[in-house]
Amino acid sequence: MIHRWSIARRLFVANLLIVVSFIAVVGTAAYVDARDRTYSEAGLRMTGIATSIASNPLVLQAAGTRDPSSILQPYALDVMEEAHVDFITIMAPDRTRWTHPRNEELGKPYIGSIDAALRGETFTEVTSGTLGPSVRTIVPVKDDAGTVRALVAAGVTVGTVDVAFAARLPALAAIGLALLVGGSLASWLLGRYLRRVTRGWGPEQLSQLFAYYESVLHSVREGLILIDTRGRVVMYNDQAAELLGLAQTGSDPTRPPSLSDLPLDEGLRNLFESGRPANDEIVLTGSRVLVVNQGPAKGPEPFGPRGRTPVYGTVATLRDRTEIEALGNELETMRTLSDALRAQTHEHANRLHTMVSLLELGRTQEALDFATKDLELSQQLTDDMVSSVDEPVLGALVMGKAAEAHERGVHLEVTALGSGTSAGIAVQDLVTVLGNLLDNAIDAAADAPPPRRVELTVESDVEGLDIAVHDSGAGIDPASAENMFRHGFSTKPAGPGGRGIGLALVRQAVQRLGGSLVINGRRGAKFEVFLPAAVAPEAAVPENSPGARNRDTGTAAGTDAAGKGA
Repeated sequence: MIHRWSIARRLFVANLLIVVSFIAVVGTAAYVDARDRTYSEAGLRMTGIATSIASNPLVLQAAGTRDPSSILQPYALDVMEEAHVDFITIMAPDRTRWTHPRNEELGKPYIGSIDAALRGETFTEVTSGTLGPSVRTIVPVKDDAGTVRALVAAGVTVGTVDVAFAARLPALAAIGLALLVGGSLASWLLGRYLRRVTRGWGPEQLSQLFAYYESVLHSVREGLILIDTRGRVVMYNDQAAELLGLAQTGSDPTRPPSLSDLPLDEGLRNLFESGRPANDEIVLTGSRVLVVNQGPAKGPEPFGPRGRTPVYGTVATLRDRTEIEALGNELETMRTLSDALRAQTHEHANRLHTMVSLLELGRTQEALDFATKDLELSQQLTDDMVSSVDEPVLGALVMGKAAEAHERGVHLEVTALGSGTSAGIAVQDLVTVLGNLLDNAIDAAADAPPPRRVELTVESDVEGLDIAVHDSGAGIDPASAENMFRHGFSTKPAGPGGRGIGLALVRQAVQRLGGSLVINGRRGAKFEVFLPAAVAPEAAVPENSPGARNRDTGTAAGTDAAGKGA
């Protein structure tokens, strides 16, 4: 039965039991203390009355007469009435009563202890007498020589003391009732709060739910990260740790790390810190392309002083799009080659028609010269690329871009130098870097007034690969310096496939390969990229070689000026 109780009910019952136990203990202690105080106060009051009577000269004078009762009995009765005491007994040192509330007790011996009083001491006791149990104080009456001539006993019955004590019980009961009501109300309010927060679930249910959440958290293929309102990472699963390069989960949950303490890319950290909603937003981080969805982490129902839905932070999901992006780049390369073949088919058809027309006119030598010259130009470009970089895909890409540039009225001039090796660099990275740089350069040159030119210089050796792309476009906009490599930034009109990812991918590839990227803004835009060899060089390059000088200028991090957006 108890296992079905919610946390709120259990806490309410536990607090109620604690309050009742506290009231019982405190009430008993207060009751005993109040009773003792009542008896102590009664004893102090009797001491004061008895001392006052013993100090009256009338008592000492009457003690020396033959009939002290005739003088002291009326006096004692008057004091009893005025002081509201139950009895005042004035007696001789041998216990003979001179005064008593009952006249028939006069002359009889006093019942009680008088030894301390005979020694000249004042003492208080609770004992039984002719009127029943009472609280009494006995004070000696001394003459000038210090001899005890009489004794004065003043007291009240226990019943009278209990009546006075009973007058305090309502206050004690009121205090106990107030504590009970206050404790119960506090327990009820706390239970109501917990019932709303825990949705009426018990600890066993919460434990089971936590186990389910843990299983889901570590089994989903998407990365999941939870960030509170203070910018602290409350939780992240194994997939998020792998995508972001974080330590595996298992840190102290009471001390969650802040975003500034984690090795996150600046763009991703800014997105998490902003807490803004994000829907399938692409973020480049390290060697990965991530798709991020982010939204607020809200409570299940309105809560708080104004019925507002509580926001506990943000929750973000991460999907790895690196492989998809690589496939997209390969598809774009194939599309470029397809467009190049289409453009070359168009060009070759025109040239073939020209040669056929020359043959029909009987100008055989001119037709032969025309065909030979056209073949030499195409073969020269192919030979230069293959001899400089021994990578057929890269040569095909450049030839395709050359045909595309020619179709758009842009002259692509290619200069290829080097040892004929790609330095072990993956062809996918070469296609990403060179393809995006040529696309941006051709677009910039095509939008500029004539002459429209793009100069491509490719130089390879055992140390790495130098790539320089220089266009005759409008140049570099200084206002775009800080944002040109940020994903999503572009100065071009929005296209169906989105803009602003080309240069971001170039920068990501260059950083991943440990290379450098420099941008110059004089007479158009010039991008200089150096990609170090993926294998150890067999021979050092002389310091005064052209390749060494080119790399010296290309290793500077950052940009000399701003550039166009991708």
